[in-house]
Amino acid sequence: MKRKKSDRIGTWNKINNEDRDKVVEIALEKPEFSSREVAWYITDNYNYYISESSVYRILKENGLISSPSFRIMSASDSFHDKTTAVNQMWQTDFTYFKIFGWGWYYLSTILDDYSRYIVIWKLCSTMKAEDVTNTIDEAIAFSGVNEKSMPRLLSDNGSCYISHELAEYIGEKNIKHVRGRPLHPQTQGKIERYHRSMKNIVKLDNYFSPGQLEAKMREFVQYYNYKRYHESLKNVTPAEVYFGTAERKLRKRKQTKNRTLKARKKQYQNFKLN
Repeated sequence: MKRKKSDRIGTWNKINNEDRDKVVEIALEKPEFSSREVAWYITDNYNYYISESSVYRILKENGLISSPSFRIMSASDSFHDKTTAVNQMWQTDFTYFKIFGWGWYYLSTILDDYSRYIVIWKLCSTMKAEDVTNTIDEAIAFSGVNEKSMPRLLSDNGSCYISHELAEYIGEKNIKHVRGRPLHPQTQGKIERYHRSMKNIVKLDNYFSPGQLEAKMREFVQYYNYKRYHESLKNVTPAEVYFGTAERKLRKRKQTKNRTLKARKKQYQNFKLN
């Protein structure tokens, strides 16, 4: 018996109930994910394409999103001289944490401008030029750059960054040092945005020793570098861009999308014939 017209699937690319349930299941398993991240996680891990807008609507219908999520683009999110490859420029900065019974500690970080990958971070008891040079030394060792291909170093005008000691060090290392204009954070937008994202998570806990804070930082940096889908990186992770595997993932996603849409269309056509 033929179904009534009103009983038929409305559109050929409608998401079936099983896949809608999977969206809700993953969103509940990974509450830290936005609807955008849930969509790409499903594509990457289940070989099934579902759009960000579809995930958003499904989560909204199930009461898992209370209000639209807006990303505000500010002047501090961009740099006028854009990099085109990894290790062309590193952004560096300090931020601080108070550890109960220990006082203030300072986090020195180097972020790759192109990939947003956290190359190195160090928890320091001071905020001196020596702390900066130690951080750079570790970043150089990790990245494998040499004197002929040293990244530019982008920092603010903090006392440790304008010191004579640091100037001598970067001269010996053949590093070009770029400093942002005072009271104008535009050039350092990426590392400042990273600090905001990091503190939103790390500062949820109290820390009673430097070791506790370091353990939490290792956990967060691992998540940020290797698991967090970054919207400005075409929804791949910083590590995938830094280590050169992002294009392979993007090609696989395109294949998954084409295969999924083809399967949905075939399912819809078969339904119409019955």
